[in-house]
Amino acid sequence: MGDTTTGSSQPNAGIDLTQFYQVFFEEAGENLDQMEKFLLGLDIQTADDEELNAIFRCAHSIKGGAATFGFADVAELTHQMETLLDKLRRHELMPTAPMVDVLLQSGDALRSQLACRQGAGGNAVDTTELLRSVRALVAGEPVLAAEPSPAATVTAEAATQAPVPSGAYGLRQLELRVGPLERTDDADNLLELFREIPDLGTIEPLDGGQSADFMRRFMITTTSSDNDLLDLFTFHVAREQLTLQPLDKGFGFHNDAPGAPAPEAPELGYGFFANAPGAPMDADTATEPATGQAEAAAKAAQHGGATRVAAAVPEASTLRVSVDRVDQLINLVGELVITQAMLAQKSMGLDAALHQQLTSGLADLERNTRDLQESVMSIRMIPMSIVFSRFPRMLRDLAGKLGKKVNFVTKGEATELDKGMVEKITDPLTHLVRNSCDHGIELPAERVALGKPEQGTLTLSASHQGSSIVIEVRDDGRGLSRTKILEKARERGIDAPDTLADSEVWDLIFAPGFSTADVVTDVSGRGVGMDVVKRNISALGGTVEIDSAAGYGMRVSVRLPLTLAIMDGMSIGVGEEVYILPLSSVIESFQVEADTIKSVGGTGRLVEVRNEFMPVLDLERVFNVPRSDADAASAIMVVVEADGGRVALLVDELLGQQQVVVKNLEANYRKVDGVSGATIMGDGRVALILDVASMVRRSRH
Repeated sequence: MGDTTTGSSQPNAGIDLTQFYQVFFEEAGENLDQMEKFLLGLDIQTADDEELNAIFRCAHSIKGGAATFGFADVAELTHQMETLLDKLRRHELMPTAPMVDVLLQSGDALRSQLACRQGAGGNAVDTTELLRSVRALVAGEPVLAAEPSPAATVTAEAATQAPVPSGAYGLRQLELRVGPLERTDDADNLLELFREIPDLGTIEPLDGGQSADFMRRFMITTTSSDNDLLDLFTFHVAREQLTLQPLDKGFGFHNDAPGAPAPEAPELGYGFFANAPGAPMDADTATEPATGQAEAAAKAAQHGGATRVAAAVPEASTLRVSVDRVDQLINLVGELVITQAMLAQKSMGLDAALHQQLTSGLADLERNTRDLQESVMSIRMIPMSIVFSRFPRMLRDLAGKLGKKVNFVTKGEATELDKGMVEKITDPLTHLVRNSCDHGIELPAERVALGKPEQGTLTLSASHQGSSIVIEVRDDGRGLSRTKILEKARERGIDAPDTLADSEVWDLIFAPGFSTADVVTDVSGRGVGMDVVKRNISALGGTVEIDSAAGYGMRVSVRLPLTLAIMDGMSIGVGEEVYILPLSSVIESFQVEADTIKSVGGTGRLVEVRNEFMPVLDLERVFNVPRSDADAASAIMVVVEADGGRVALLVDELLGQQQVVVKNLEANYRKVDGVSGATIMGDGRVALILDVASMVRRSRH
């Protein structure tokens, strides 16, 4: 890994901390997401103490890890944020909208700083003005763009001294009690770990190494804070088995000491007092990493210990696994499914009476393989809340820029979608949400004049419907204007007669470059967006539908398959070849009648199905399928639908329906027109999965 700490001091240069960078970056990203979520949901008038404490803990966790790795810029900004949040949770300051704005901006700056550290960002972010704003808020002053006065600067700097940094109270002596212990070597490991980390101080046994009561006592001479020491020790001993108390006057848990609790304050856990910086808020609150954590992790790793803190919380119920490993597992299960299908096909000719045990075993294998396949596929499924959580902040900023009031509602956050789909659907949904806020929701005064509440509502919902997921973006704004869309379409030279149905008129906004905005702004009006949305969703095998009523709002429904790794398909035969059609695209099939196919213009062909004419594609000609019998002709039609159009495919036979494991043909071979992927059949043959949208586009030309 390259050097990502240029310009910052690297603590304990003798220890390679780069191996822990990725864990820190992932946890910092999660903390920033949580902090933003809490800030957006914060009720300024009646701020909840637990919410303020949760926001504080997020900033504190990031600061501890950043200081550990020497990321001075990240540590400085989070330290200032922490100071402001500490005053808020102690009710020394009351939360205001400017405070929330500055904290959200600080979160954005932290993301940029962390991206730079990972080599994924550009130049370092200048946080000078942001830091000045935070210090001004800490001092109780209004946020000004101008340089703060010297007095304000002094006040702000003085306020940033809490929480107390390590070593601020000089050298002190503490008594550490460890136990009761199941294994005495845990204490010895702790002793060795402490001695191998420089600048922590000294540690000596007070009990001569004896532990008849399964307790060990040590004397520690150090300048480090209690939090730092406890976070270090918990790499070998559970936190509830640790007790720190002073041997002299210093920063400890005794009366009149700096930071000591008031006599009436109840003690919590291992000696923290209520509302103390770094104290756990309840039994379910995860502990906060502090400075010294990664050094401890490095030493713990050398001694076979854990590399991540698991202090004062039960065994982790989740496991962080690389997506590549999950994909590899899915591929292996896919191969197992193919092998099982081959065995099942080979066993069809066996006498069940003579090979009863074999057929019974194969039936069990089929059932277990199906269960295994479903379980493995569920590993990649993640809740839609991951996608939905991106929009509250975006909507808040956009509504503020446009001068609108928007209430954002989400439904079906627990609905799950394949991770690969989630990554690809985020951008289209972002555009749809921005479109609803910009074009749909009216300004407050306009809404009041129309008899609506001044605050508009934008709803984002997700639900399962069969083997698909339906995501809807709805708003109660002005809706689409049929007249305006038709006028704009005609201006662009699009054939748009007044006889078009409403659904056909709404589909006109998907035309490239189409926009109904009168003024081009930095939000919209360039005509780039809805066509890209439809193209991206179609590439995922999905569809987009619009429903609108002028003055009442608009609804955009996106229908997607649950996963791209496995699909329900219909096997069709053309000559000696087998093709797969996505079952979600198949409308119906029927026998070809001699007089049902009509020729158009000499080359094109149409078929009439229930008073509707649709183009005909002969797959034999499309893919140049060779035939042993030159006089044979396809006798079955399969009607498929995509991109709002239908086409009838001429095939020889319908082979059946089955789940197929989708293989990427482009990555393993090259892109083939009309083909979206491939799969392996039970007999070992490769079957191509047809791209229905491509077939529909081909029929139009």
